[in-house]
Amino acid sequence: MNFKKYLPVILFLACLAPVFGQQDPNYTFYRYSMNLFNPAFAGSAEGPEVVLGLRSQWAGVEGAPESQSAIFSTPIGQNVGLGLSVLNDRTFIENQTWVAIDFSYKLQLNENTNLFFGLKASGNNYDVNTQGLITYGVGQDGSLMDFKSRFTPNIGVGVYVKGDNYFLSLSAPKLLSPERLQERDGQVLVGMDRRHVYLVGAYDFVLGKGVTLQTTSMLRYVDAAPLSVDLTTVVDFGNHFKLGATYRYNEAFGGLVLFEVSNSFSVGYAYEWALQQELSNIDNNSHELFMRLRI
Repeated sequence: MNFKKYLPVILFLACLAPVFGQQDPNYTFYRYSMNLFNPAFAGSAEGPEVVLGLRSQWAGVEGAPESQSAIFSTPIGQNVGLGLSVLNDRTFIENQTWVAIDFSYKLQLNENTNLFFGLKASGNNYDVNTQGLITYGVGQDGSLMDFKSRFTPNIGVGVYVKGDNYFLSLSAPKLLSPERLQERDGQVLVGMDRRHVYLVGAYDFVLGKGVTLQTTSMLRYVDAAPLSVDLTTVVDFGNHFKLGATYRYNEAFGGLVLFEVSNSFSVGYAYEWALQQELSNIDNNSHELFMRLRI
């Protein structure tokens, strides 16, 4: 048996349960890319900004998940924010591109606290090469032979509370559930995209002059899937250099570094190790790049 030839499909089937339970990609830099999860973040920064992300999971394995994201958001007037986000995600035989437009409205609760409401209108172009399953001899539902590429619209909502040193976010970026592939007992068949609900909280502790401890957690709820939890701690050394660690419960742990090159430009890199037993004998490391430009 040519193990390298069958490795992508082995990974695909071994990880379909968590992937289809948690069908949207994970991001280590999620705190800085919140527009992907919650439309209420659109325009909540002081001015226009562009955020780019690139994630390569299980580097070196052909067909392993890869995703690229681009976000633009800007405030309009005093209380309105607008945003545009694009996410491309490729995993083995699947390739999808998600484009979303965000609208947010701000209410000032008091001098130090703002409440944002967000609405997301999006569309997803979902493409799958079902012939790839036949090549690897994977069992599949007969209806997959007529499974065509499709563009599906969607809507999402979110709320976001922001204070001087904390924020709290609750969102569901995709309320509708279009068709996609899923795995059941080693067979690939037509299933449904599952609704994701994200609860994110952050609090910043001042440790001393110019040093801040930034703590962030994300709870991800998906229909009929275990709760996913991310915990991230970052030490901010005077808004010029950030160093941190992250842990995704029972899935991965890693580290990240972020450089504030200037007041308007920052770049970051994250490295993760997968904890799944199925991946213990392969290159199970993930790399993520991040860039933010304030205009």
